[in-house]
Amino acid sequence: MRLVTYESNGNWRAGIIVDEDVVDSSIAATAADIDFDSDWISNRQIIQLNAKQQSRFERAAWDVANARNSDLDVFPIENARLGPPIPDPDKIICLGLNYRSHAEEAGLAVPKVPLLFGKYRNTLNGPTSPIVLPSMSAEIDYEGELAVVIGKRGKDISVASALEHVAGYMALNDVSARDLQMRTGQWLSGKTLDTFAPCGPTLVINEINYPQNLNISTRVNGQTLQQSNTRYMIFSVAETIAYISQLMTLEVGDIIATGTPEGVGFKRNPPIFLRDGDVVEVEIEGIGTLKNPVIRNNQ
Repeated sequence: MRLVTYESNGNWRAGIIVDEDVVDSSIAATAADIDFDSDWISNRQIIQLNAKQQSRFERAAWDVANARNSDLDVFPIENARLGPPIPDPDKIICLGLNYRSHAEEAGLAVPKVPLLFGKYRNTLNGPTSPIVLPSMSAEIDYEGELAVVIGKRGKDISVASALEHVAGYMALNDVSARDLQMRTGQWLSGKTLDTFAPCGPTLVINEINYPQNLNISTRVNGQTLQQSNTRYMIFSVAETIAYISQLMTLEVGDIIATGTPEGVGFKRNPPIFLRDGDVVEVEIEGIGTLKNPVIRNNQ
């Protein structure tokens, strides 16, 4: 099952992918006789359904797609303006230096525990929406990453049971303003600018049983700059979830970005930074591709 968020009349709505179409999730939930006590639902509600309910919901979406009673209920995905699959998470938790090769290229020691920082909702961006270059930075970098969405609330989760708390996976670009990031020992100012976390293109559920063997690549203007595999993570998805859950309760819809491999722009010779007119793609095996244009903020 693949979930999206799409724009309708200036608002985000939840949808489910059926072949090449988007089916409105509220319509599918009604057809599946699942009552959310609202005519608007979010993907955070969908991922909390139990396995039987999710199966019923998915079958109903196919029935709605086959009936095609309204262009508002079912429409081609190519006609949709897609947003972040989870636009309203409680937390966005990111890992730094989670690939040994990236730590080495950055000239930093391999961390002994996950190195964590955060982003905020303002950074979330759709899979084809523009990355907006801020006027206060000239060194905007890309970071292709596998992102995990939590589907089951938990605290002090064991490594053995950690993947049971995962709702699904998506791609994420941890866009970073390096000159702002490196001004101080805290990374917040370089990581939390508007549009700096494109993600998607869908939230992939029940299709990836083992997240530690997925090819991941990043391209800028068609040139491959990052090429790796999630097997090279220092801390696996399960280890990361277990560690974070010792610090804080993980809530349904929380997003965990699991770090980027080698090949980032600021460590290249000469450095490669994003410019107005560039197109950045992040592709993860079994998940799909983000394809975001880069534009200059003229305000």
